[in-house]
Amino acid sequence: MTAVPTPGYGFTAVPLDLAAPSHDLFPHHSPSTAHQLIATAHALVHPRGRGIYATDETPDGIHARLAASAAPGQLKTFTDEEQTARRKAWRETLYSSLNPQHISGVILYAETLLQFQLAPVLIQRGIIPGVRADTDGYPLPGSPHGSGEVGTQGLDDLYDRCVAWREAGARFTKWRAPFLVNEAGTLPSPAAIEAQAGALARFASISQSAGLVPIVEPDLDFSGDASIQTSVDAHVKVISAIYAKLAIYGVLLEGTLLKPSFPQPGAKFAGPKPTPATIAAATVTVLARTVPPAVGGIVFLSGGLSDSDSTLYLDAVNKIVSAGPAKEPVAATAAEALANSKDVEAAVLRTMASRLPPLTFSFGRGLQGDAMIKWVAGDKEGAQQAFAKRAEECSKAATGTLH
Repeated sequence: MTAVPTPGYGFTAVPLDLAAPSHDLFPHHSPSTAHQLIATAHALVHPRGRGIYATDETPDGIHARLAASAAPGQLKTFTDEEQTARRKAWRETLYSSLNPQHISGVILYAETLLQFQLAPVLIQRGIIPGVRADTDGYPLPGSPHGSGEVGTQGLDDLYDRCVAWREAGARFTKWRAPFLVNEAGTLPSPAAIEAQAGALARFASISQSAGLVPIVEPDLDFSGDASIQTSVDAHVKVISAIYAKLAIYGVLLEGTLLKPSFPQPGAKFAGPKPTPATIAAATVTVLARTVPPAVGGIVFLSGGLSDSDSTLYLDAVNKIVSAGPAKEPVAATAAEALANSKDVEAAVLRTMASRLPPLTFSFGRGLQGDAMIKWVAGDKEGAQQAFAKRAEECSKAATGTLH
């Protein structure tokens, strides 16, 4: 298909076979585009144990993390040109050594893709480049006064940016939509759920129209006082609303990934910290209640979790998956089920887990923390080795074989 101007508008058609007749199974996409999207989504989560490395921090975000990784006496002042060269060097150090057995894709910041042109480094290693699509947040109108809820920006020129990203080598995109959660149940507000779910759906639809697999990321913040039950309820509300919007916008679910947070209590919750097994049960329950089975895969974010917790939670979830569905009914009658309720619930949980898409990781801080400390200290080889060790741990967690 030849790119042609669209009358009355400033954009041109993407150079994909979008004009071809649609297939009955793909009413909103040509068969060739649908097959490309599905194949890319599949490759990002298969074979089991491969995950995504998130490197989509802003330049200021990278500077802050590099500074925080420096030992006392290592802090230096850099010019703008030196900062730019430093960002590129940091990315190149790890990109050039990534193991495709553990890392399937990398989410880049637009600068890394377009200005640094590092996608070929990844492609040569058999790793799929992607790119962050959202730009910035804004105070969300209609949310409770003083709540701090935000919306996510970046839709206005997204189509043109997607076309440029694809030409530069990207094959998937990611959009983060933050949500606040509190125990009182006033957050996330209906306005936040409506606005953010709608933005995620529009992002996903636009990305697919440009031939890019969208990763939909509802990031539920748990710095507050929410209990794990409140967390489960909030996740169910948010993710259910997102998939309702995706259906409205004709998004091909097989050509998408979901990047959720683990349901967990807030940092200010007064109760005991739940075990990884409890987090895993809550996670499986949320996903089974909300995620359509057609979705290509689920890649968890690490958020504010420690390295240990992020891998322990991922491992615990995948241990349930690996156990497989219960092969025999544990109760033949309602009375027997009531008498053996724990066994029945465990069997149901295993069965629900077996129906889920592949469950893996999309970590940033959860992968690169130790590596960054070594790189800032001038130990490039040590940084690569530290990352490789951490990536292997995450890979094992994604197969339920960490311990």
